[in-house]
Amino acid sequence: MSTQKTIAIGGFQHETNTFAPHRAAFDAFERADSWPGLTRGAALFDVMPGLNIPLAGFIASAQTNGHELLPLCWCSAEPSSYVTEDAFERVARIICDSLSAADRLDAVYLDLHGAMVCEHGEDGEGMILQRVRDVVGDDIPIVISLDLHANLTRAMLGLSDAMAIYRTYPHLDMAATGARAYDLLENIWAQEKLHKSMLKIPFLIPLPSQCTDFEPCRSIYRELQDLSGRPGVASVDFAAGFPPSDIAECGAAVVAYGEDAAATEAAAEDLYLRIVDAEAEFHAELLEADAAVERAMQNASDKPVVLADAQDNPGAGATSDTTGLLEALVRCGARQAVLAILYDPEVADQAHAAGIGAEIDAALGAKMGFPGVEAYSGRFEVEALGDGRFVFTGEMNRNSHAELGNMALLRVVDDAADVRVVVGSTRAQCLDLAIIRHLGIEPAEQKIVAVKSTVHFRADFDPIAAETLVVRSPGANYCKLTDMKYRNLRAGVRLEPLGPVHTS
Repeated sequence: MSTQKTIAIGGFQHETNTFAPHRAAFDAFERADSWPGLTRGAALFDVMPGLNIPLAGFIASAQTNGHELLPLCWCSAEPSSYVTEDAFERVARIICDSLSAADRLDAVYLDLHGAMVCEHGEDGEGMILQRVRDVVGDDIPIVISLDLHANLTRAMLGLSDAMAIYRTYPHLDMAATGARAYDLLENIWAQEKLHKSMLKIPFLIPLPSQCTDFEPCRSIYRELQDLSGRPGVASVDFAAGFPPSDIAECGAAVVAYGEDAAATEAAAEDLYLRIVDAEAEFHAELLEADAAVERAMQNASDKPVVLADAQDNPGAGATSDTTGLLEALVRCGARQAVLAILYDPEVADQAHAAGIGAEIDAALGAKMGFPGVEAYSGRFEVEALGDGRFVFTGEMNRNSHAELGNMALLRVVDDAADVRVVVGSTRAQCLDLAIIRHLGIEPAEQKIVAVKSTVHFRADFDPIAAETLVVRSPGANYCKLTDMKYRNLRAGVRLEPLGPVHTS
């Protein structure tokens, strides 16, 4: 067991899609949704145990080794556009005020995302790390954990002593990454300082191509773990980046830490070359909505076809209220089809007021202002109602209690189609079977299951699927990266694998 030390712990997570139409104000961090709401002080020790959250993994490792933990705060908000200046400053103040009050401090651990962009700064993580450094000084080690989709910056690298990054997408290893961050801290205490090496990948990688269940990421992440075991190397990680963030340092990167400078730099270089050599393999098939529905309707197995409405994924900052895939399901005459979750609090409340069995006329969706999207106007039967409170059953959000507000299962009244829609009052990614099951419908018994998600759904939905298809339908999470008009991205980066070079 290590000599007891005092470690300040906290977290501040947001994944920022600068192409989305809606911003993250302070109340978005305060309220619970698929994750806990803003939690301060000792309450962290009540909320975190058993959750697949990096802070939970760090706490477990640190407590096992007998350290004293100084709890700051933890919060996250559903991905969206910019974090407001007010929200950032209020959370930063909570963290820094708590640090300033500490009598003794040997280290700081922060559970961050790596793709936060604020109204008043491109690099939210760099900004919060600078604030923390200003309080604790240069001699106190700061270790952080980051999401696989982090856009690593020079400030993040320079202001922290080490970072651990998720190695799975779907993110099944979040708590495990927090535990790896603790291991890096122990390494720093043993070595006094670790050498750092970071290399930026020269092309952007679309989110569907970052899935670690498939090549080339499956092999890359396996090789990454082998590189981390080399003599003199403590850790090697690959952040695949978050493309819908229009900032100068957007994109994928490799980072390595170690006791031996030459070995650390060689490990980073080897992984970099492996990723660059695989550039042509970062490809994911995107089907137009009608083509995807028609292909799904040909399925003759007893398992459903899962359609990923990838570009309207709220988990990547999209509005979750575009109607392109819903319209295609109805237009093509899909049978035994369900789509989840379409965000529309007004229609959810309307359904609750009408009651189960009622029919309502509604203009569904298109409330958030994504350009070019119209509501789906029609008649719907209210088949089930819920309060959005349930326990996630999948591995990614294990043990987390959902707080999603009024929800409704609506059937589109149309003799030529058999389509149901899960309507929600909170933007939340459909990544867990419990989201649909809690409204009394079994996804495995459907012919088509459409989910507003890009990759995270795969952990829970792929096992029940005959086939999974990724759909290119309207939404702010652009999966064809050349569809985005970057203004701040550094010149010289290829806009997608083997794609054109960004020049302005």
